[in-house]
Amino acid sequence: MKIIYGFIVLGWLLSACTPPVPLAGEPEFLTATPLPAATEGDSVSGTPADAPLPGEANQALPTATPTLADPPPAGAAFEFSTDFSRHTVPYAEILSGGPPKDGIPAIDKPKFIPVSEADEFLAPVEPVILVQVGDDARAYPLQILTWHEIVNDTVGGLPLLITFCPLCNTAIIFERTVDGQVLDFGTTGRLRYSNLIMYDRQTESWWQQATGEAIVGSYVGTKLKFYPGSIIAWDEFKTNFPRGQVLSRDTGYFRPYGTNPYIGYDDVNRPPFAYRGPETPGALLPVAYVLTIDAGEEAVAYPYETLEQVRVVNDVVGGQDIVVFWQPGTASALDRSTIAAGRDIGSARAYSRRLGEQVLTFQIVDGKFIDQETGSEWTALAVAQSGELAGARLDEVIAINHFWFSWAAFKPDTRIHQP
Repeated sequence: MKIIYGFIVLGWLLSACTPPVPLAGEPEFLTATPLPAATEGDSVSGTPADAPLPGEANQALPTATPTLADPPPAGAAFEFSTDFSRHTVPYAEILSGGPPKDGIPAIDKPKFIPVSEADEFLAPVEPVILVQVGDDARAYPLQILTWHEIVNDTVGGLPLLITFCPLCNTAIIFERTVDGQVLDFGTTGRLRYSNLIMYDRQTESWWQQATGEAIVGSYVGTKLKFYPGSIIAWDEFKTNFPRGQVLSRDTGYFRPYGTNPYIGYDDVNRPPFAYRGPETPGALLPVAYVLTIDAGEEAVAYPYETLEQVRVVNDVVGGQDIVVFWQPGTASALDRSTIAAGRDIGSARAYSRRLGEQVLTFQIVDGKFIDQETGSEWTALAVAQSGELAGARLDEVIAINHFWFSWAAFKPDTRIHQP
């Protein structure tokens, strides 16, 4: 098998001043040698058990104890101006992903185009991140986010941080106002449990993307507030939001947008890249796709393999009545050399089943989402399009796509939904 040292080569190409050299042919993604799993007694997670729930305001977490005996990762003190004596995780858990600081450049001044123009470069099945604030609906194509990972944006007047970590398949949205200050974020070039570590440019504190928690620097003890967002197919976005805005390829950088530098990464028979952490529970394969919900007292993972079979799940998580909708038609961003050619993995999102004083129960009837109480038909974006409840909309629940290894590393006590 042809081996390409993707992360090291790609990282330095991305950080160079000249455009990256196109790769010839269709090389396979680097088959990484798995690093040793954490042994018993190693620190597993820096997230305190009493951390605030997703969706809550930025809150203080237990204060870190300064530790000068634990030196920061190699080169970090040279690249960053932050207080490395303050950290909540052992530095041994933080690894280099290849690129240096800002080697994968964030988009700080995003430009947007109308839906009609985006059809020129987006195939119907291509995955985009949907973010909506009021009437302002925006699509962030993964063909662009794969090469940048971070967009600092303001949507509907709300400063938001749009993030995507290809190694964990995590598209996560945060509010970026902390203590009254709007922060701007970039990439550190480091990983923990294979997950993106970001930094804010105001203090250069380091933040774990999967949890939204500051793990190094002066903001240690703070957690970003999550904001709803989901991965859907481009066709679904343009159908539901014909007046929506789409992140433009005019980013100020030259990248081969539409291509996938992580070819075959989501093959369940391959190990995740640069993962050194707790052993992944064997209930699912490490790179199995899951939709996850964290209700504080309870965390649940919904395997895509299961969702594809049942299409709809009525559940109660942390005392909250929720429904998960799954539908086909969304390509994997991590499969083939071009994202548009990726295999169909579908898309999933979660909503509250409570509408006013009524709790709805959903089922699939002739391929349609129907609530049992009124017989109304609903779209996969939880809008009733016919029946007694036509025009009603369910509230979206913070639910995040992960690979199983990534979620389990931070939430090992997760309940895996079984049909």
